[in-house]
Amino acid sequence: MKMTEENNNDKAVITVEDVQRLIKKKDEIEEQIKAYYDVLEDQGDVGMDAPLVDVEGYPRADVDLFQIRTARHSISCLQNDHKAIMVEIEEALHKLHAREKAKHDQDQAEAQTERMEQEPSLPPPFARVDAVTQGSPAYQAGVHIGDEIIEFGSVHTSNFQNLQNIASVVQHSEGKSVSIAVIRNGQRVHLGLTPQRWSGRGLLGCNIVPLHR
Repeated sequence: MKMTEENNNDKAVITVEDVQRLIKKKDEIEEQIKAYYDVLEDQGDVGMDAPLVDVEGYPRADVDLFQIRTARHSISCLQNDHKAIMVEIEEALHKLHAREKAKHDQDQAEAQTERMEQEPSLPPPFARVDAVTQGSPAYQAGVHIGDEIIEFGSVHTSNFQNLQNIASVVQHSEGKSVSIAVIRNGQRVHLGLTPQRWSGRGLLGCNIVPLHR
C-alpha cells in the first residue's frame, strides 16, 4: 500500500522537462502521419477514403494496394496516439501550472510569516482614550479616540498600576512635552503631548480609562 501511494505521488509530480518530452513525442507522431500521407499522395492522392476497386469491383491495378492499406491503417493508429498525447499534454500543463501556483502561494505565505516574525511585537496597552475635546492639548497633539496607550512618559505596561500614575506624570510635566506611544489600527504611533492650561478642564483635554487585561 505504501509503495502504491509513493508511485502515485511520483506520477503527480510533473516537471517542465516532462512536458517538453511529451511535446517532442507529439511532434514525432505528426511527422509520421505526414510521411504516411505523402505515401498516399504518391499513390495518386488516394487519401483515406478513395475506393481501392475499379468500376467493375476488381482491385485497382494502378496503385500499390498493400502500401495504401498499410499507410491508412498506420495513420488511423497514429491519429489515436496523437489524440491521447494531446490529452496528456493538457493534463501535464494543468498539473504544472497548479504546482507552480501552489509554490508561489507558499512562498508568499512564508514571506508574510517572516515579515511578521521580524516585526517587533507590541506590548499590551494599559489604558485607552475614550474622549478628546476639540482644541485641547490632546487634540493638538493628534490624540485620537480609541488610541490604546502603551507608554505615557515614564509610565509603561510593566509599571502601570492605576490612573494616578498618569496624573502624576501630567502634573510634573506642565508646559513640557511628554512622549506617548499608542496602538492605533494595530500599529505603534508616537506622539508628543504637552500638558498645559487651556480654555477647558484639566491639562490634557482627553479622558483616559484603564484597561484590565
